[in-house]
Amino acid sequence: MEYRYLGRSGLKISELTYGNWITHGSQVENDVATQCVRAALDVGITSFDTADTYANTAAEVVLGEALASERRESLEIFTKVYWATGPKGANDAGLSRKHIMESINGSLRRLKTDYVDLYQAHRFDAETPLEETMLAFADVVRSGKALYIGVSEWTADQIRAGRVLADDLGIHLISNQPEYSMLWRVIEGEVVPTSRDLGVSQIVFSPLAQGILTGKYRPGQAPPAGSRATDTNGGADFISRWMKDEVLERVQGLAPLAAEAGLTQAQLGVAWVLQNPNVAAAIIGASRPEQVKENVAAVGVKLEPELLARIDEVLGDAVNRDVTWTSRRAPKGRPPVQPRV
Repeated sequence: MEYRYLGRSGLKISELTYGNWITHGSQVENDVATQCVRAALDVGITSFDTADTYANTAAEVVLGEALASERRESLEIFTKVYWATGPKGANDAGLSRKHIMESINGSLRRLKTDYVDLYQAHRFDAETPLEETMLAFADVVRSGKALYIGVSEWTADQIRAGRVLADDLGIHLISNQPEYSMLWRVIEGEVVPTSRDLGVSQIVFSPLAQGILTGKYRPGQAPPAGSRATDTNGGADFISRWMKDEVLERVQGLAPLAAEAGLTQAQLGVAWVLQNPNVAAAIIGASRPEQVKENVAAVGVKLEPELLARIDEVLGDAVNRDVTWTSRRAPKGRPPVQPRV
């Protein structure tokens, strides 16, 4: 395993971060989830990412149990706050001071730890003043419940505004967690350049485009049994945008390129996102331990410019580079206040 600094901080994280979105507490049984975590530890992964909303808090419980016997100082544990949890009452979502303060306590309890290394705003909350959100995060840090602050799927302007407030409050906003893969490159135009200027790193999710880039989904054929595309607990919804023959045909064209590089298609996909110097880590998930062991071979791989150009040529117009997608997928804000008559 190799490690990279997270943003302009002194914190190092493993280039592969193990994440349990969708899988733990829903898609796979708890004993298999624990086996996947053990496999991650065995290959040198020290960074683990989760969120309170995953499986409505169950994913944090599974991860906490799986890591309970490990030396806490040897791990970097990340979680997130924003989406609704629990009974989904009026204050059970968002980035209000109330929700942040209550959520961090719940996450720590489920994760069986006194602190998280990185506490992330899972989305930008357009319904809560950013000043309120950042002050609450600052208090979480000052209380020792989190060491650093990050965000997820924020636009370049939102990251800049959050970083200004964080600096004013004396806390470290050092990361953004966006979707990023060979097929989904919407952060390259604005988010990455802004983040680079601010000393913010990307911890990217879905580097394999929900499994599409592994090549296991073939045009004109039904998805393999047990794959994410057949998962009725939510996995099929996330992958549906890629399940088009024209996309799958282009992805099949990556197979000879991966073979030339001595990699599987999955390893090529993970290695590709790690070529971006603003990417500190690629989040990998797994429903089987052997998937973790396969992905680790992508660490430290150098892809030559000529190969990167050929990848672009093969994928062609299947690649999405539209920078507006970050804001288009964001939760909408509250209605504007009507002036008094």
